Amino acid sequence: MYTLIVVLHVIVSIALILVILLQTGKGSDIGAVFGGGSSQTLFGATGPTSFLSKLTAGAAVVFMLTSLFLAYFSGGRGTSGSIMKGGAPVQTMPGPLKTPAGAPAFPVSPPAPPAGNPAPPGK
Repeated sequence: MYTLIVVLHVIVSIALILVILLQTGKGSDIGAVFGGGSSQTLFGATGPTSFLSKLTAGAAVVFMLTSLFLAYFSGGRGTSGSIMKGGAPVQTMPGPLKTPAGAPAFPVSPPAPPAGNPAPPGK
């Protein structure tokens, strides 16, 4: 049943794309592509709006229903509730070092400069 709905959803998606692309925009003549004439005569005397708009609305309704069905029933699929089960153990960061009572937590004087050639002043 689930696979049938997925296949129906894909078919309706492609059909919806094609139906929307067949519709004309405001002020454009699709009939000019097929040898001139007005766009009203390409799909008959009534024009494409009534047939294509009904087809678009029907495809959109089926698309929404299959989307809701797939969203509702895809939540219960799968065997495990978490993707983290069976993974590596979580590593924790070490805490601050313990200092003896009365000793400062950081050095009081700045560290001595390294031995060797000192940097020239101003650079």
